[in-house]
Amino acid sequence: METSEFRAREDVPNREATRRVQGLQRETLVYVIIWVQVATGIVACCLAAGLVFGFAALKPVLVSEGVYRNLCDADDPSLIEDGKYVPCTKQDLRLNLFFLVASVTTNVSSLGAGIVLDRYGRRGCWIVASICLTFGCLLMATSDQIIGVDGYFIANIFLALGGTFVFVSSFQLANAIPKHSGLIIALVTGAFDASAAVFLLYRTIYEATDGRVSLKKFFYSYISIPFLLIVAEFAYMPIRSYQNKNQLENKINRAQDETRDIHEADEDIEDAGERQEVQNDRANRRLLKLAQIEEVAGGAEHREERTKTKERRQEASGVWGVLHGVPAHKQIRSPWFLLILLLTIVQMLKMNYFIATIKSQYRFILGSEADADAINRFFDVALPIGGLVSTPFIGILLNKLSVSVTFGILTALILALGALSYPPFGWAGYATVVLFVIFRPLYYSAISDYATKVFGFATFGRIYGTIVCVSGLVNFAQSGLDSLTHGPLRGDPTLVNVTLGGAGAIVGLILTVFFVVKGRAFVKSQKAAMGTMEERRRLLPSVEQDYGSRE
Repeated sequence: METSEFRAREDVPNREATRRVQGLQRETLVYVIIWVQVATGIVACCLAAGLVFGFAALKPVLVSEGVYRNLCDADDPSLIEDGKYVPCTKQDLRLNLFFLVASVTTNVSSLGAGIVLDRYGRRGCWIVASICLTFGCLLMATSDQIIGVDGYFIANIFLALGGTFVFVSSFQLANAIPKHSGLIIALVTGAFDASAAVFLLYRTIYEATDGRVSLKKFFYSYISIPFLLIVAEFAYMPIRSYQNKNQLENKINRAQDETRDIHEADEDIEDAGERQEVQNDRANRRLLKLAQIEEVAGGAEHREERTKTKERRQEASGVWGVLHGVPAHKQIRSPWFLLILLLTIVQMLKMNYFIATIKSQYRFILGSEADADAINRFFDVALPIGGLVSTPFIGILLNKLSVSVTFGILTALILALGALSYPPFGWAGYATVVLFVIFRPLYYSAISDYATKVFGFATFGRIYGTIVCVSGLVNFAQSGLDSLTHGPLRGDPTLVNVTLGGAGAIVGLILTVFFVVKGRAFVKSQKAAMGTMEERRRLLPSVEQDYGSRE
């Protein structure tokens, strides 16, 4: 009897060691699965999130395939210059509208994607995205056979919807590994820009095969992407949303609580050794769970450093908390919102006008189809690469500089882009493209960063969603700008570029001055409030000492 009891106690360390090894194996497997899930989200964004913004690369293929060529007539036929198809005015306008509708859909549908994400989670968004992408691909492949309905228009709307639902929901994967959340968000954002390269790759294949890989073949084959998304979703992607940092902090606090190792029922165990063994077993499980959580969320030092970094970022912004806690309807009526909305409307209009018309602009400015095509090709490559390369630098800039300095830089870039759009030289065109691919991701990142710092997380969705949605709807004015350029201006984009550039520079300058003035006033008021609180703290000890004194 004593021998068996001795052996049982001797086996305790072995059982604990085995349990620890198994726990570490499970922990490693879970960690690998989590990284695979994150990688899948990033790849999905690369293949689907911003497809429609690769329009500049796809447009020559659409022209070559004869999309909307039926709109041309004898008075305005499509031409061939330097071996390249040049669309007629009506065809060019319809193709630009084809892009415009998709661009507006992307911006406006962000609100809908956010609602679906809140109610049905990331899985619901990916299912919707897969359905939309499938319909979009099918319509793009078969629209030449559809009579009475513009299938290409509807197809591009579905592609835009699918991309939005993939992109918006993939940000939630940052909660999978909180200690690397910044990196994951940067990669998802970069993947959105990189997705514009999908149509660039297709155009390269199209030209290399002399058009044998037609629109029909490409989009039929691209249906495999939404199919793979669905397979991944139900095979290994998370069913529920990962917990955020605050929820993990609560779990860590619970796992660090040593009192949880001892239960009232332990008093019923008469043998002290057995009671200690039970409590040690609980402690081991608690510490193993703590290690698993900290592997994802980061250790105590890492979390403390992350908190300090966040505090430094808030202090550097100069405007952190200006309207935190203020109701959304009051925030929307404030100049902080109205000015940023106005600037975003102008800049989104200018950016999308440039993407849609870059080749026709430089065809007129340089007077050469070949030179315009070269700049267009450079832009097709630079757009996705610029987004990827600039992402880490944008993060550093937004974290280190104040909001007023950031928007001062944006205003300087707006002025530079406006100045470079006028000279009739090839170098000016290439310089414009380089500045544009830097400006675009910086601007979109600055807007979301600004919304967080000024308006707060509680109303972020409504504020940011309203800015993007309203700006997207106003972008329908781009169709009027296209008609103005092709009509009364006879293809000359100078007036449009100068007007948009001038308006953007004026609003940007006003916004920057507003930030400087109001930011200083806010910091001054904060310091005054802190001084008052400090004075009260110094008075408290003397008050407590005098309370009840007879002297």
